[in-house]
Amino acid sequence: MKFSAERTGLLSELQLVTRAASTRSAIPALGGVLLNAEDGALRLAATDTEMALTSTTDASVEQPGSLLLPARLLLDVVRVTNGDTVTLDATSDGSGVSITSDRASFNVRTLPAQDFPRLPVLDPEQTATLDANVIAATVERVAKAASRDETRPVLTGILVSIEGQTLRMVATDSYRLSVKETPVDGLDDTFTANVPARALQELSRIVSDTKAETVSMSTHENQIVFGAGGVTLSSRLIDGQFPNYRQLLPESYEHEVTLSRAEFVAVVRRVSLMAQRNAPLRLRFEQGAVTLSAQTPDVGEAAESLPVNYQGEEMEIGFNPQFLQDGLESISSDEVRLRLISALRPGLLEEGGPGGPDSFLYLIMPVRLNV
Repeated sequence: MKFSAERTGLLSELQLVTRAASTRSAIPALGGVLLNAEDGALRLAATDTEMALTSTTDASVEQPGSLLLPARLLLDVVRVTNGDTVTLDATSDGSGVSITSDRASFNVRTLPAQDFPRLPVLDPEQTATLDANVIAATVERVAKAASRDETRPVLTGILVSIEGQTLRMVATDSYRLSVKETPVDGLDDTFTANVPARALQELSRIVSDTKAETVSMSTHENQIVFGAGGVTLSSRLIDGQFPNYRQLLPESYEHEVTLSRAEFVAVVRRVSLMAQRNAPLRLRFEQGAVTLSAQTPDVGEAAESLPVNYQGEEMEIGFNPQFLQDGLESISSDEVRLRLISALRPGLLEEGGPGGPDSFLYLIMPVRLNV
């Protein structure tokens, strides 16, 4: 195999696909990037078996072929070279490759390409097409609630479902729950899958980087495949029963207040500076006002009040400050509704009408306060 490619274009695609290469697998091939040069194009692919990325860049192919190289080493080599083009020329036995650019040259040993997994591809007969910006925006708003605890893998995913003309994404780490429903056009399929949050966040990043207008999606047994902006992302689906989120949402609330989202989140950020060492953020509600406060022994304390349309008996509830801030930052409207039951029951941040075609719900468990 021998080809030449424009350096900045090759570097860009390597930076993309290398994000899927493994950094700790016992199988060396999973730390590699598979290069396949033919017909004036170079196809790059990397996977850690959980997620895979493939992309293509233009290349001047003198001798077609394929080989597997250490992903991060190749990325570093291309990054530090100064030439406008990079040329890769494999040895006759395929055991190594010379990489030249300007006056620099490198010789890199190849990895066993036969150990590289076969990657799923989009099925044109079973592909749904979605608005890329809708997908990316929905992912960004729910992904913060997904768990990062690998001992509970079912909670590390985002439950993606399509019912009629509605796209729904749900994530929870058992301390908070995000539900985003978005209307979509041109879809009649019913679809449900628990997709790793990492894969969907990568898809959102690809949409942003490539300015893709649409996302194609198809499933293959325990895999889901997305196509956006010339990039293909595939991911293993998560097995296990995702929690029934509808059962987690209270049927009714005792109190509901409406606040300016920007003002509320600004106060939360300021007061939370004194909520260190797992200290809670306290919200004390009284007639017409809510006072946010936080205190950390040997550090300090802070308090700030906001006017709100609160009626009823005084109530104080505590929240994890970062969780509350995440929820507020996930809301895009100017106003946010906060619905409460009691100091020991979850609170709900809400945007849009309940169960409406374009609604967002963020349920957050309270922190028990020490009086």
